[in-house]
Amino acid sequence: MTIWLEGEKAGESRFFRLWGMEMQVSPELEPLRTRVYIDGYNFYYGCLRGTPYKWLDLLPLFEKHILPSILTTDTQGHPRSSVLLPEPSIKFFTAQIVERVAKATDSVSSQARYHTALRKMHNGRIELVEGYYAVNEMKVKIVDAENPKLPPRECQEILAWKVEEKQSDVNLALHAYHDAVTDAVDQVIIVTNDTDLVPALQMMRVHTSVRIGLVIPTRDHQRTPNTELAKQAHWVRTHITYDELAACQFPRVIPGRKPTTKPESWYAYPDLLQQVLDLAIPVRGSRAAAFKWMEQPNSHLDGQRPIELMETESGARQVLDYIHHWLAQQSLDGE
Repeated sequence: MTIWLEGEKAGESRFFRLWGMEMQVSPELEPLRTRVYIDGYNFYYGCLRGTPYKWLDLLPLFEKHILPSILTTDTQGHPRSSVLLPEPSIKFFTAQIVERVAKATDSVSSQARYHTALRKMHNGRIELVEGYYAVNEMKVKIVDAENPKLPPRECQEILAWKVEEKQSDVNLALHAYHDAVTDAVDQVIIVTNDTDLVPALQMMRVHTSVRIGLVIPTRDHQRTPNTELAKQAHWVRTHITYDELAACQFPRVIPGRKPTTKPESWYAYPDLLQQVLDLAIPVRGSRAAAFKWMEQPNSHLDGQRPIELMETESGARQVLDYIHHWLAQQSLDGE
């Protein structure tokens, strides 16, 4: 895994590869009190969109995977361990999707379920800070199809919808800066690749001794860290791996007076899942009972759980084939 650590001169970096590297931390030094600040929009589009990992539990991702992968030093250059502050450990900056511009019919309800899961699961260790989406009509210039190099002032003007997230980046900057100047933290971890955060990080470097870590929300180097943003950090984590995302999923159902359930459209193959449910529900009696069956090891599927097989297309079709075979056998037995 590649981590950038700040070099001896401001703005310079060097590469450290930490596979198998034993981090020697002085036992008498207190761990750096750390809080994570996540740009939810940037995180979704960089890490989660188009994956089956949207039902992501952020706390173990950072506490058990990202933080242990970092060799952190203090202002004197001493190696230091890091510990997430208890309440909150993570501040997640987001905005509620506007139904009339959502791409899917269940986008609003799915996001609401996820936000509920984040609030319920860890007793206050994850705090949601909400901005909002503004949807406005505005005049825009369109690129000339016949002459793409035509300057904007000479292009046709049309009326279009502009959907813009408001306040999230400002909220993140203010929360991180406030926590730094009030000595609430020793280290901030900023999860974004948005250059709008550069001025806030610059001010933290000037006015505080807080260590700044930057995690680029991208999977396996799909985006490179923004140079201006990375220059302000003491260390940079360049990506998050598929394995880390897969290892940090919420349970399908989060208990409570009103249980919170993973949206079915967030599974790897929702269409195949629906076919399985359409066949299993009449047999098991309810959707909940069908899922309960899917979560049990099945001797006819080599001891595997159907719900885990649903993570691949071939596995999902194996489950479908088994159900079709079982139903056909039941029909024959009943004749």
